[in-house]
Amino acid sequence: MITNSMIKPTDRQLEYQGWEFGLFLHFGLRTFYEGYVDFDKRPMLPSTFDPTRLDCEQWIRTAKEAGMEYAVLTAKHHDGFSNWPSKYSSFTVAQSPWKEGKGDVVQEFVNACRKYDIKPGLYYSPYDGSADFYNQDAKAYDDYFVNQITELLGDYGDIDILWFDGCGSEDHEYDWPRIIGEIRRLQPNILIFNMGDPNFRWVGNEDGVAPIPCWNVTDTTEFSILTEEKDRLGEQIWLPAECDVQMRANWFYSDSDEHTIKSLDELMGLYYYSVGRGANLLLNIGPDREGLLPAKDATQLQAMGAEIRRRFDNPIATIEDCSQNNTGWSYEADKPFLMDHIILQENLTNGEAVRSFQVHITTAKTARSITVYEGRNIGHKAIIRIPTIKARSVQLEITDCEGVSSICQMAIYYVGESYESQ
Repeated sequence: MITNSMIKPTDRQLEYQGWEFGLFLHFGLRTFYEGYVDFDKRPMLPSTFDPTRLDCEQWIRTAKEAGMEYAVLTAKHHDGFSNWPSKYSSFTVAQSPWKEGKGDVVQEFVNACRKYDIKPGLYYSPYDGSADFYNQDAKAYDDYFVNQITELLGDYGDIDILWFDGCGSEDHEYDWPRIIGEIRRLQPNILIFNMGDPNFRWVGNEDGVAPIPCWNVTDTTEFSILTEEKDRLGEQIWLPAECDVQMRANWFYSDSDEHTIKSLDELMGLYYYSVGRGANLLLNIGPDREGLLPAKDATQLQAMGAEIRRRFDNPIATIEDCSQNNTGWSYEADKPFLMDHIILQENLTNGEAVRSFQVHITTAKTARSITVYEGRNIGHKAIIRIPTIKARSVQLEITDCEGVSSICQMAIYYVGESYESQ
């Protein structure tokens, strides 16, 4: 078990954990090549990139309506195509017919995020299939890396997340001190994902599922889907997890996978397995070749947001209705009530203290105490779903704790089953 309640998050990390739910957007030249896969050897031409109805506001407005707090756009994927007119590459939107070579997807994305108060994040693949010197001249590639990052972090105002994907970088040595130094100089408040000098980490799979327990403190990160090797951090640090997962089978848009769009039932399951286990959820939709979120994907995302609100916007009771005791917290009702969910949250300012806990209820008829749930970490959030039961009271008992626990939320719900799986 890798835990230490004395290790604390930064204020910025706590802010990130509070965002909980974000939109991943895989979009670029690859969008226009059906069947193209990671590290595909087939050539792609910038002349093919022409999203005639590109509408980043449609992307971000949809995210906002679904209750998302942040969005991450592929500024550059493994193929090396830059979604902005980079001066350091001839494989960019400037070489495309879109807007006569004067377009900038990154700028339109950032503008849309600012309009709808969504935190903008940029995905940047350290590996670059368009740079023929990637494996020949490490110093030249570090120069290129720093130059492009300087454009992205110097020309578009405040960026909240820089999302590094480790795929393709398994055996490559980057000058991380130089690269990270420039990133931190340009954007002191930026949150870096998973590589270099990370502020949050990959959960270790692309299924959208966090493990039990999912501690916030770790000494290693998993950095690529292509290897089981882990990067050792040298010490235990606060590094919250993020779950990334696709709405459908492919990260980028495809004509042939609409039938794989996840049902509302599965999407809600992923919400429980990620946000419900204290991790953030980054859900991907690939905008189509016109530059729009596909209608069915957008509808499904909005349905998910509506279902999250239906379930969790109207608690029976919150911590303000509860009382604290020597072992935890309790809620006493005036009359018996139906319940099927409890949401618990720790105040993580001083670290993660709870190591295990139990939830008990007092039964409606005979007023006997029954344990209905046993758990390990609470962390930022634990969403506990139990079979519907009628109770007189609910008790949270902290059964193992490192230091002093600080519970900031204990909310009780009766959600029921009033939606139809799609």
